[in-house]
Amino acid sequence: MKRRFYAIVSGLSFFAATQLYAQSAPSKNWFRQSVSVIEQQLKGAAATFTPGLNPRSVNPNGTVRTAPYTDWTTGFFPGSLWYGYELTGNKDLATSARKFTLALDSIRYVTKTHDLGFMLYCSYGNAWRITGDKMYLPVLEDGAQHLYQRFSPKTGVIRSWDFGDWKFPVIIDNMMNLEYLYWAGTQFKKPVYSQVANTHALTTMKHHFRKDYSSYHVVDYDPVTGKVRGKETHQGLADESAWARGQAWGLYGYIMCYNNSGDARFLQQAQHIARFIMTHPRMPKNKIPVWDFDAHNALDADGRAPRDASAAAVIACGLLDLSTKVKDGKIYADYAEDILEALSSPDFLAAPGDNHYFLLKHSVGAFLYNSEIDTPLNYADYYYLEALKKYAALKKIALPLQ
Repeated sequence: MKRRFYAIVSGLSFFAATQLYAQSAPSKNWFRQSVSVIEQQLKGAAATFTPGLNPRSVNPNGTVRTAPYTDWTTGFFPGSLWYGYELTGNKDLATSARKFTLALDSIRYVTKTHDLGFMLYCSYGNAWRITGDKMYLPVLEDGAQHLYQRFSPKTGVIRSWDFGDWKFPVIIDNMMNLEYLYWAGTQFKKPVYSQVANTHALTTMKHHFRKDYSSYHVVDYDPVTGKVRGKETHQGLADESAWARGQAWGLYGYIMCYNNSGDARFLQQAQHIARFIMTHPRMPKNKIPVWDFDAHNALDADGRAPRDASAAAVIACGLLDLSTKVKDGKIYADYAEDILEALSSPDFLAAPGDNHYFLLKHSVGAFLYNSEIDTPLNYADYYYLEALKKYAALKKIALPLQ
């Protein structure tokens, strides 16, 4: 009888969340409604997927693309579970987050990628931050050392990839992994880690950005002389276009570097990048960008230029951080709030039980390679949750664990 009672209550809760979500008119309660949907989706995902094979996206045939521990996106789902726990207070999500995090233990031996920040700091890093359990530290210590070892004093940057015809490729995405080094430098008493993060950010600022503060995707360096060999794209529309998620990585990266270093040059850079994004003439009214700001003529099979919710979520994170560091911060906070309201609408936030339990719809991985076009992406979900947490802090919205 008890089981039947709990099943009925659970079903009513699910129905209530669905009904709240289905409201078509904008509601000032959008934050709480979104959190209710998030809790349902993350619980469903944790029960559906297997630790060590984390949900990454959805294939064109409707099946879920999973990520093994060596995949650059593998840390995002455990990180989403940790953020979900913070937003909802649901202890089942914490239990699942622990299981999915510990399944990534072998990443501590991975050396051939810069993505260790995404892979470990988003999973193990959040686990340590929230629980303070020292069992997470050995893996984090190993990963940070391997990331640091990819730095070249000659080029002044951390090598991104070990594939392709480049000599020493560095992508704008690499700015995101610097947070791992800043944290590890303090946690493990290795100030050289923070020094390397600062140097990488300064070198990237010098070579990755155009006069309008848009960024190139890839800069290739000569490992012997340290000089730039070429500037191009790998996921954007063209070498000189502004790939939307690349602009987002830069914004987030530089305000994060300022938060960790106090170097005013990084704060100024973040403001420049924010201005480029916020005043771009092709930014849609709902502030969810097309996958490349110059892609208005590059259409998918249905004749559309797909939006990229992942870029929007990262932009929201960066703007919320920036809003707390400058006098005119309200313009950044308001812009981020508009993004989050759009992402939390039925146009982008999945209904409970739909979307293979991913949170957001409509992101783009690599359009030119016909890879992950107009699909959910685990990192879109991760940064959406992070942005919601930052928004709650800014607006003084009480969360269950506070």
